[in-house]
Amino acid sequence: MTKTLKAVIERAAAWPEWAQDDLAELALEIDREVAAGTYRATREELQKIDEALASVRRGEVATTEEVEAIFAKHRA
Repeated sequence: MTKTLKAVIERAAAWPEWAQDDLAELALEIDREVAAGTYRATREELQKIDEALASVRRGEVATTEEVEAIFAKHRA
């Protein structure tokens, strides 16, 4: 368990019951996603994806030859 999680759980013990129930529901939702193998991208990852898509829309893509050269280099 991370230090941050442990500290939050310790503080949450003093929270009102409604707040503890809210935290438990959030934790259960995360647990279901982890168990199901569902992945949720972070804001930073979503931003990087958006930047990459914008780059593709601008035509900033590698040629077939450039891609093949990279694959050939790393197959060896």
